Amino acid sequence: MEWHTYPIDFPGWQRILERIAAKKASLDAHRPLYGPAVQSLRETMALEWTYHSNAIEGNTLSLQETRVVIEDGMTVRGKSLREHFEAINHHEAIAAVEQLARPGYVLTSADVLDVHALVMHNLDKAFAGRYRNAGVRIAGANFTPPNALKVEGFMENLLDWTQAASGNLHPMVRAAVFHHRLVWIHPFFDGNGRTARLLTNLLLLSDGYPPAVILKNDRLKYYEALNRANREHYGKWVLLLAQSAERSLDLYLGVLNDSTDDYLPLSDLVNEPGVAFGMEYLSLLARQGKIDAYKDGRNWHSTKKAVMDYVENRERKR
Repeated sequence: MEWHTYPIDFPGWQRILERIAAKKASLDAHRPLYGPAVQSLRETMALEWTYHSNAIEGNTLSLQETRVVIEDGMTVRGKSLREHFEAINHHEAIAAVEQLARPGYVLTSADVLDVHALVMHNLDKAFAGRYRNAGVRIAGANFTPPNALKVEGFMENLLDWTQAASGNLHPMVRAAVFHHRLVWIHPFFDGNGRTARLLTNLLLLSDGYPPAVILKNDRLKYYEALNRANREHYGKWVLLLAQSAERSLDLYLGVLNDSTDDYLPLSDLVNEPGVAFGMEYLSLLARQGKIDAYKDGRNWHSTKKAVMDYVENRERKR
């Protein structure tokens, strides 16, 4: 498989990356980030990150049940011991990732294995923190992972590429390509997805971004985007990761600027004076990254300013 090109095949992709860069600059202007509101948001995002990442893999704990397991140390009736360990392990892995993250951080094979060991603690004693030694197949995927004998070499190449790409690619593109390559290599028997999402966010955190949380409701979109990337079409995956990162940036900036009320559900936004678009069209613009928007559960939120900016840019191009 050739990995030297990364076709980003969705219209306006530069616009969303430029918008993310501007929001990150606004976030950087607030550094150092501290205070009760920021700490509360950081804890909430860690909880959501754990819940959504595990739910993508089939864990049936609800968000509130995940909170009870992590914060109160309680068990939930009717849920398996494995699901409890998955929640606890992932939350501890987030703490480890946050400790590793720093400007100029270089991802190493030791850190990859350590994060996987945390994810699989008490779940796979034989292979937690170890690369697989046999072949695997992935249900629903359009590829077969490489032979186990090639895994370590592929991983070393990936880590070398990740370091070389630092400063040469937009951090969101670098993180997206890294994530896809890791999933394609499928270096572990189990825990590949959770480990990939943790390490992807380790790269983003080290570049000064908040974590990008892929939502449970976007599970099918996530897998479809990765399957497209297997055919060297990275657009859908870059877009989904960028939208997830932008959502986190919006949440942080909303807390820091006390401006969370500026964002409205699209169902409310269509009733704002001057917004001449219907719900379906606004939803399309949000999904395509053409307007500043973030997803909360199944619902998109945006601002009147974002819609007006889109209209102005469209008129300017005519």
